[in-house]
Amino acid sequence: MKRASGNPESGSDGRNAVVTGVGFCLPGRAGPVFTADDMWTVISNGQTCLKRDEVYYGSVDLTQEMFDERLPDVPPFFSRHYTPAHRFGLVSLAEATADAGLTFRGGALSEAAILVGRGGVDANVESYLSMLSADPGKTTAAEAMELFVAAEQAMTPSDVALVQAALTRSNGPCYTVSCGCVSSAVQIGNARRMIAQGEVEVAVVTGVDVFNVHLIQNIQRLLSEAQQTYDSLRTTGMPELLPSFSSLMRPYDRRADCINHGQGSATVIMESREHATRRGAHVYGQVLSTALTRDGLANPLAADETGAELVTAVRRCLGDRWHLDDVPYVHGASDGNIVVTAFEAKAVEELYGPDSTLLMTSQEGCFGHNGAPAGCLGVAMTLMMLERGEVCPTANCEQPAEGLPFDPVPGTRTRALDFDYALSFNYQVGGVKNAILLGSPEAV
Repeated sequence: MKRASGNPESGSDGRNAVVTGVGFCLPGRAGPVFTADDMWTVISNGQTCLKRDEVYYGSVDLTQEMFDERLPDVPPFFSRHYTPAHRFGLVSLAEATADAGLTFRGGALSEAAILVGRGGVDANVESYLSMLSADPGKTTAAEAMELFVAAEQAMTPSDVALVQAALTRSNGPCYTVSCGCVSSAVQIGNARRMIAQGEVEVAVVTGVDVFNVHLIQNIQRLLSEAQQTYDSLRTTGMPELLPSFSSLMRPYDRRADCINHGQGSATVIMESREHATRRGAHVYGQVLSTALTRDGLANPLAADETGAELVTAVRRCLGDRWHLDDVPYVHGASDGNIVVTAFEAKAVEELYGPDSTLLMTSQEGCFGHNGAPAGCLGVAMTLMMLERGEVCPTANCEQPAEGLPFDPVPGTRTRALDFDYALSFNYQVGGVKNAILLGSPEAV
């Protein structure tokens, strides 16, 4: 594989941001997906972990025993107030630190950045309402303390970051970004900059979301009642409203007609190369560059199907240092929505030309569209493929849509590919486009 030309912006001083650990708390087939090996078993075979009781939804099914096994020291006084988002995020953190050969106990991560991406679909409204409706005259001191702990952990925007920082006893940077489905992708970029600038040596980046099935179903019922108004708004470029649970999502497939959702969390451990080398850590690869753009549309529900801003994000991400000729694989973000596939296809054609040999796959059909974790997932899965020299198939894609300017690797088998560079895409309603450039441990 041809190496990119140019001088590394961080030189060889060890400030490059490398990935040394990944961990998950995601839907699985026989049980949740926790480890890199669990993940590879699913994505390398194009498996889907979505169906539950005739509903196409990715449910983690995390038991108390599973949680306690990984986090036995969490005081029950706090843990009994954890929401599913807290539990998923803490478990994926525990798995990622173990994978990286780090410990979250005893202050070992006391100076690490704790960065969380949350889409906020589950608003933890029960904790808010309990505090709002509590009668001070009838609430005992013990009950008041329980309400306070629940509210403090669940009502703040940084709910998951707050409990992760308490667990790790970190006094480093700690905050949550809520930018929908690009939330953890944005945090990956923030972590890379902190490491490159010498602010931290280690960053723990987590994406976590919980989609309430009944909420989404009710939204769909309400929207179906307003279909006539919606159809009139379609002239403004609003995306197609697709059912989320009625059938199986099929990214890049000609039969694609719906989006399935899922819940869960993914965590990525990022370090400076110097720090990772000093402790002899295994390196999955590097986060070389990131870029974020927006379509600039006045309607926050609109979608620009030209792909122009995705092209801009890619070109900003590559800059003058890297070249598309060196990037033979892209981890796409198609969730089964034909509008997403359309602007991805147009962007790829603009970037690579109509007759490219690009491989571009999406694994959203494995776990469902899970929102904020998507950025961390894209980084983790892409680096696994890069390390193994295999591109995983697009889950549930069996009959590729016509006119795709890339190969979506249909079926259930991996495709061999020797590559050192890859791109990972993420999008958010409102026109946000995010691109992340990843490289092998040796890439320059």
